[in-house]
Amino acid sequence: MVQKKAYKPQLQARQTLPAAQTAAASLAFPMLPSLGVGTLDSYISYVNRVPMLSAAEELHLAQEFRRTENVDAAKTLVLSHLRLVVSVARQYLGYGIPHADLIQEGNIGLMKAVKRYDPNQGARLVSYAIHWIKAEIHEYILKNWRLVKVATTKAQRKLFFNLRSNKPTLAALTPNEVEALAKALDVNGTDVKEMEMRLAGGDVALEGDDSDEDSAYAPIAWLADNSQEPTEMIAHAETDAMQGPKLDRALMALDERSRNIVQSRWLAMDADGNGTKTLHDLANEYGISAERVRQIETAALKKMRSLLQTEAAEAA
Repeated sequence: MVQKKAYKPQLQARQTLPAAQTAAASLAFPMLPSLGVGTLDSYISYVNRVPMLSAAEELHLAQEFRRTENVDAAKTLVLSHLRLVVSVARQYLGYGIPHADLIQEGNIGLMKAVKRYDPNQGARLVSYAIHWIKAEIHEYILKNWRLVKVATTKAQRKLFFNLRSNKPTLAALTPNEVEALAKALDVNGTDVKEMEMRLAGGDVALEGDDSDEDSAYAPIAWLADNSQEPTEMIAHAETDAMQGPKLDRALMALDERSRNIVQSRWLAMDADGNGTKTLHDLANEYGISAERVRQIETAALKKMRSLLQTEAAEAA
């Protein structure tokens, strides 16, 4: 009985200890004011001012969050490791992705790490979090670095990141360098060459810059299909009508000589651009001067234009 009475106060002391430690940690680690809108430099300066946690504080906060899901404990763990994300993200600036985007993705990885971290395994959070931070950044780079993904399998992903870090220069790899890299990364030389070609392929902006003279040649200018656009369809239908029944009616309104001159001059062209007759050809055919042929042609075209305009006005 004496042992039981002595044991109960000890148990109560153990139960109340975490609460006391939590309060002490909160006093030792005050929450910084929320970060306002600013530059990336101001954000980096902010996270570098966040106090680092001691091993004991980190262990307690991690145990507290794992036991009670205390959001404040998780927030403190995340804030104290934001500088780690900035450092890791800086290693991936060579992929042409903004540093801020990399940091944002790394922060997501850090939060996932804090949620899954088990302090009882004996490792510090920094060692565990680096894996999650890098994994999240890797995934983001692979999704956004190319419109067409450069790495789809686990082996290709490993080769993608290792090739950039192990490639000695920006120049194309020599056969000896390909063989050396393939041996170092434990892959085939063909895989190294293929990945190098993918990495060497330049990105093309979908929309051109307004200040760029070549903006008219951007993919957005010629990728769109306007064939089914309503106004285009109406215009095509009108053109087909003008070149079909309406044109036939306008031609039939001309006398035979005028109709033949117009057809020979404008409507006899084949797919190669040949077949039409010159003014002199028609002058010899009708025994008149080339100037007279031109006058007949001009009068016939004027009459046809008037007839087509009148018909269009009546249809409207």
